[in-house]
Parts: sequence; C-alpha cells; structure tokens
Amino acid sequence: MIELKELTLGYGQRTLLKTVNARITGGQLAALLGRNGTGKSTLLRAMMGLEKPQSGEIILQGKNITSLKPEKLARNISFVTTDKVRIANLRCKDVVALGRAPYTNWIGQLQPEDQSRVDNAMRLVGMTDYAEKTMDKMSDGECQRIMIARALAQDTPVILLDEPTAFLDLPNRYELCLLLKRLAQEEGKCILFSTHDLDIALSLCDSIMLIDNPQLYTLSTSEMIASGHIERLFRNESITFDAKEMRVRIKQE
Repeated sequence: MIELKELTLGYGQRTLLKTVNARITGGQLAALLGRNGTGKSTLLRAMMGLEKPQSGEIILQGKNITSLKPEKLARNISFVTTDKVRIANLRCKDVVALGRAPYTNWIGQLQPEDQSRVDNAMRLVGMTDYAEKTMDKMSDGECQRIMIARALAQDTPVILLDEPTAFLDLPNRYELCLLLKRLAQEEGKCILFSTHDLDIALSLCDSIMLIDNPQLYTLSTSEMIASGHIERLFRNESITFDAKEMRVRIKQE
C-alpha cells in the first residue's frame, strides 16, 4: 500500500500538487493521468524517494519513506522507467537478476532462492524462452516485459511504472496493461503506472489518479468516469466517454 498525506510537490516557484491525499492498496492496478507537464513523472519519483516534497508525507507499507534506508526502500518499492533499455552484452536473465540486488550478499552472488525468483518473474511475463537472448535483438514490447520481470524479481509489494507503453503500438500497449492487471490481481501487487492511453486506463484499471494542478483526484474507475473530471480536464481535445461501450471518444475537427 502507498499513501499520500497532505502532500505538496513542486519546484522553484511552481506548485504541481498542493496538500493532496490519495491511497492505493494491494491487488489494484491504478493509472496516473494528466496533461503533459503536470507532474506525473515528478510524483512517481517522489513516491520512490527521488524527489523531496515541499510538505506532507508519503507512506509506504505504513512507514514514511523518509525513514526507510535505501535497502529497505528497495525491498518495498520498484520502478520501471519510460526509457528504452538496450543492454547489448547482458542476457535477459541477467538483467532480471539485477532485481535481486537488495537481497544478495556483499559480492552480489545469487542464491538458489534468488534464481528461483528470477525464473518465476520471467515466467510470469511470458519471457522464459528469452532467458539467453540479449535485449539489443528484441522488440520494444519484449524489452519492456523484461524490465517488468526485473521489478517482479525485486519482489516488492509496490511497483511504479512511468509510461510503460510509450513506445508500443496499440495491440502491444493493451497486452502489456492486461499483464499488469493480471499481476496486480494474482500476485497482490499495488501497481501504479502513468499513461496517456485513456481508453486502456478506463477499461482495465481498478482506480484512477488524475492530476489537475494543483489537485489530485483519486477515485475508482467507475467513480472517475461519473465525476466528469476527465472531460473537464481534456475539454480542449473534445473528449467524451461512452460508458456503455467503455471507450473514450475524441471528436475530429
């Protein structure tokens, strides 16, 4: 579980979020939505302890993240960035094994339990057959699955992803989000990902976090649809949501 308490976040003279509250529990897939530049990545970085809030608290598994040592933090929350990752001379199973770093001994040696976690993580994302391949010879979607497997091998209750579908085509974006939903449900993970894919977020996610500076609205997906917040925030793009068909419609000018 991750919780924001009276959180104020910003930089310089700009306030992105002001005294906001939110909570996401285990077993949920949540999407973080908002216009470009509203602070989605900054909020995710703050949840990772990489950005210092101006005020308020971020509670991870019942403890303020500022009180957690790096090793303890790494055992409770993992992060998948939006960057394309191409590691030419490292096998996929070795990339996934990097997720075991918080648990290995001082020389980074994998124990049988660590190897079992790596193998299971690759199985969960359907990449077992890619164990010996290198990522420079794989598609964007395949590489993203490997990075998610690394986060799973890290064995944290909370997983954050910054626009994991950014470089994928529509079928692969949908398939990846289906995978995230399955992992949240079957593995009991609390998974939050930022995205611009409104269709996918509103049709697959359990809850939505919506940034409308300096506010942050956190509601179940059905409540968010009914609230009108999305239509108001994106009104310049003439977005409407068809509740019957569960689809976002963007009017063409």
